[in-house]
Amino acid sequence: MTDNCDFLVIGGGSGGIAAARRAAEHGARVALFEPARLGGTCVNVGCVPKKVMWNAAQLCHALELSDDYGLRARREGFDWATLKAGRDAYVGRLNKIYAENLKKSGVECVHAAARFCAKDAVEAGGKQYRAKHILIATGGRPTMPDLPGNEFAITSDGFFELPAQPMRPLLIGAGYIATELAGLLHALGSRVTMLLRKDRLLRAFDAALGDEVMAQMRESGVDIRTGEQCEEITRAEDGTLGYRAGEKSGGGFDCVLFAISRHANTAELALEKAGIAPERGFVPVDEFQNTAAEGVYALGDATPAVPLTPVAIAAGRRLADRLFGGKSGARLNYENIPTVVFSHPPIGSVGMSEESAAEAHGTENIRVYQSRFVNMRYALGAHKPKTLVKLVTAGADEKVVGCHVAGDGADEMMQGFAVAIKMGARKADLDDTVAIHPTAAEELVTLR
Repeated sequence: MTDNCDFLVIGGGSGGIAAARRAAEHGARVALFEPARLGGTCVNVGCVPKKVMWNAAQLCHALELSDDYGLRARREGFDWATLKAGRDAYVGRLNKIYAENLKKSGVECVHAAARFCAKDAVEAGGKQYRAKHILIATGGRPTMPDLPGNEFAITSDGFFELPAQPMRPLLIGAGYIATELAGLLHALGSRVTMLLRKDRLLRAFDAALGDEVMAQMRESGVDIRTGEQCEEITRAEDGTLGYRAGEKSGGGFDCVLFAISRHANTAELALEKAGIAPERGFVPVDEFQNTAAEGVYALGDATPAVPLTPVAIAAGRRLADRLFGGKSGARLNYENIPTVVFSHPPIGSVGMSEESAAEAHGTENIRVYQSRFVNMRYALGAHKPKTLVKLVTAGADEKVVGCHVAGDGADEMMQGFAVAIKMGARKADLDDTVAIHPTAAEELVTLR
């Protein structure tokens, strides 16, 4: 039996749901396939539960500052189980909201995995579905390296299943996931060790941001070991875990977590039946999300694009507008996409790093403005971590091509500056903007 639709969406994450609902709003008959919980990585094992944990860590930081402000607040304990229960219940509510919204939009939600059986058809749950347009939005999953002892380790997905707080965790990786989880675990009271293959955290960002976060994490007590490539995970007789990295090793850990990379969740799609050849598992697409197969599209973490939830959502909506809304030129512009890392301290970034700007425009044609200062939040205490703000400009008119912040409030202030940079702001435009005082954000419009 074959069910004919206008649009088939494989994957019920943020991008797939956004595309499905927008297409249905335009009058298309849509079927969406998702065998797991709706919402994808972001809602279930990513942005949302991570931010809940980060909020808890921020409350711990606030308690540490309370004496400086005359507040006799004390942290008498932390109940991981209570936080986990509340977090999981919140995620469960979001799963239901997604299901209700799909139903309201008229999208048929098929709770089964789909795989291609032809370039214009998929099979799911023993039934065939055919459509002129098919979207691959299956997202990604964390990578577990193939090395001895990896059965003793977990990935970031497993982190959200932990029933108890790991008090002596080892996190392997230098990207944003490893950095975020290490920071929040440390703030919640764990004794954290990080293992880095190279010499710096957050290498995908401007070097100044990675250096700032790494310095502050080390100062706070996180043990960051650089230049160590893990080759084996070991387990001692007492049940504790360890690692071997060449001639170096370590042990006594109660949890080992790999956060080294993510890969596209495409292996079970039978892409060859659609005429698509993946590259390193990812589905190649053009600027309009078209794959090599006519009528088949892909977006989000299943492609080599920027792996961010808002990016997948924006790309999905524009694709649906183009296919069913009469907007033939609709596509996502992937330039100047803002992003935030909920590290300790948090960082925000939009545009080019200093390094990439120098490569694109020439070192002689860029100018960098940078400042480090103590946020007023720490004015009354002995602990005075710095906030870093940085602007990268290019050309004679000093167009702002990069904006970077590491410090309290970076996550919230970046959205507004992203709008300005997207509109082509120059350094003179920021200079001409009246500062909001006293804030950390004002430092970006008073740089000299």
